[in-house]
Amino acid sequence: MENKPITISLCMIVRNEEVTIARCLDSVQGIPDEIVIVDTGSTDRTKDIVRKYTDRIIDFTWIDDFAAARNFAFSQAAKDYILWLDADDVFAEADREKLLKLKKNLDPSIDVVNMPYLLAFDQSGAATFSLRRNRLVRRSKNFRWIGAVHEYLEVYGSIFNSDICVTHRGIQENDSDRNLRIYEKRKAEGESFSPRDLYYYGNELFDHQFHRRAIKVYREFLKTGQGWVEDNLSACGKLAECFEKLGQKDKELEYLLKSFEYTIPRAEFCCRLGFYFLGAKQYNQGVFWYKLATQMEKPIDSWGPRIEACWTWLPHLQLCVCYDRLGKHQLAYEHNEVARKYYRDNPQILFNKKYLEGVLGIGKGDELN
Repeated sequence: MENKPITISLCMIVRNEEVTIARCLDSVQGIPDEIVIVDTGSTDRTKDIVRKYTDRIIDFTWIDDFAAARNFAFSQAAKDYILWLDADDVFAEADREKLLKLKKNLDPSIDVVNMPYLLAFDQSGAATFSLRRNRLVRRSKNFRWIGAVHEYLEVYGSIFNSDICVTHRGIQENDSDRNLRIYEKRKAEGESFSPRDLYYYGNELFDHQFHRRAIKVYREFLKTGQGWVEDNLSACGKLAECFEKLGQKDKELEYLLKSFEYTIPRAEFCCRLGFYFLGAKQYNQGVFWYKLATQMEKPIDSWGPRIEACWTWLPHLQLCVCYDRLGKHQLAYEHNEVARKYYRDNPQILFNKKYLEGVLGIGKGDELN
């Protein structure tokens, strides 16, 4: 017996999204049975554009609280499931077709469907950075958003890990200081930050290059011992980067290694350690960490951020450089060729190929860059 197709409410919060909103709504054609747009104060043509797609446009007074706005949007839904997107998100055609198929065949016992969120891309359009988000949820479960900034949807029950991707196609944010202002206001009002708030506050400070302040907040976050493992790892990476910017190499190494307290080594940290030792001209140590990165098994259905290059071509490219510095040119050439299988038109890989063919008598080239 086939499942009855589910119905879907698309719920979005928007403000001054005239540049991207049509692209987003075009990409969901045929998926939602209703579209609910909650406007938090647009002064451009956003509402005029949205009216071509739905008459469910509801005003919400902005109170510096994203969770409040999203929970209000969810409260306006009337269908079986709620799908949420931001205005600069889209479904590629292949993913739209997958979601249409899922809509027809979703097991009625499923409460939550999560999807990969593709955030950065290389020149060929392949995703280079991604994570997972809960995207489609059963309305009757009354799941709630939590967090004034960098909000998350608290879910439970039967969860399905989907391969349907949401693609982020953002433009430069008009108000890049908004989130930091919200955190600073809450701090000034004496609000006690949760571990998650501390982590994201640290991120805002980091993004604004307030490295010393970010270090203080990230350390406070890690000290709570209550962070999500992926946030702990990210904080270690950001701390290492802050100390690298400040020229404190010993502290940089300390926090790269501290990441191993939280889980088994990840390729991203192995590559960071490889780069650390490569920069210190300790090439054998660099080889160790880059080689370890090539041996890591890529996690399936990981919820944390993933830098695809670290799991594919990058460690091989860097092994090429390390082995060249050690005078092991054949090994350098072999790893460069592995990297080339992943990324055939990378200029550095092609330059290295020409150079090493010259060294090995295959051709003529210059020194490795």
